[in-house]
Amino acid sequence: MPLKYEIRRVGQDRKAQKHFIRLLWDLYAGDPNWVPPLIMNQQELVGFRPHPFYENNACECFVAYHDQRPVGRICAIVNRGHMERYQEKLGFFGFFECVDDTQAARGLFEAACKYLAQEHGLTDVRGPINPSLNYELGLLVDGFDSPPTFLMTYNPPYYEKLVKDFGFEKSQDLYAYEGDSSMLGELDPKLDFVVKEIRRRFNVNVRPFNLKNFSEEVRLFLELYNKSLQATWGFVPLSDAEVEHQAKSLKHLLLPELTSIIEVDGKPIGAGFGMMDFNQIIKKIDGRLFPFGFLRLLMGKRKIDRVRLLSANVLPEYQKWGFGLLALEHMVEDALKMGVTHGEFSWVLESNTLSRKSLERGGAILSKTYRIYDRSLSDFASS
Repeated sequence: MPLKYEIRRVGQDRKAQKHFIRLLWDLYAGDPNWVPPLIMNQQELVGFRPHPFYENNACECFVAYHDQRPVGRICAIVNRGHMERYQEKLGFFGFFECVDDTQAARGLFEAACKYLAQEHGLTDVRGPINPSLNYELGLLVDGFDSPPTFLMTYNPPYYEKLVKDFGFEKSQDLYAYEGDSSMLGELDPKLDFVVKEIRRRFNVNVRPFNLKNFSEEVRLFLELYNKSLQATWGFVPLSDAEVEHQAKSLKHLLLPELTSIIEVDGKPIGAGFGMMDFNQIIKKIDGRLFPFGFLRLLMGKRKIDRVRLLSANVLPEYQKWGFGLLALEHMVEDALKMGVTHGEFSWVLESNTLSRKSLERGGAILSKTYRIYDRSLSDFASS
């Protein structure tokens, strides 16, 4: 069968970089559930603009063309932090998008795999990861009937077949759970008992982020995040530069009502935070922050009726007690006062049975499933 597609490296080619980013608007035209990415943020995460992730890591992006028209894309990612932490020669793919054609997808996967195997000596590949577990990840495989929440992925159902046809196999699932205010009256009494028992046994205080020291509070949260997730599957801590970058990025988007710091004897031992579902606004500004999109985000954040509860992280020595429930309790109460009626808890690893059982006990409903895949690179070790 003659090759219908040409796969090109993007590199520093500005025109190819534009094709890589703008392809999404063609692929998802007419899809009511698709939400465009924030363009500047995506440019950073694929290395077209400076980002601290790439101070120690590397990536190469590829675009598939048919008759000079871009029809697919992929990014091959070398996460040196992961290799050092886990002592494995594992590479990653991310930012995969493609028309519904196995040959186009195969060409993209082959280009990414050859780059990882032949230019970096890696033996296996995992994805989609965009570009690490600290950012966006996973292929949507169930739950296509509604738009994604802020910083969650979205793709057509046929992507799963394209990925599996290339030989990828499931590695881990991630779940999103849905909840609304009507469920609060039906909570499992055991959850209330856990919260009361924590307050009885510990000198505990739960407070929101301090607005006067907001940047420092965000950094504190990210430090707790790094420490609390040490045992999480595939986790690589954010670098100091990434912490600084994330703190600046989040400063204007976080609402103190959706944050919590848990203190025991005055010492911070856990934190939680949620974010308004900015996708409701990002869709209206078509992913463009400038000239006025950023102002619309800031001015509209208190009018959004949906929140994404991203995390309730607790230091390892306190995790068995259920302190995460305290963080959620605080944020849910304040979210209701703000007029928020719906929330998504995401993402939760398939292997994180403690968090999953707690959410299910609280009445949350599994609404979306995202999947991460692995594949050997043995086929691509040489030309």
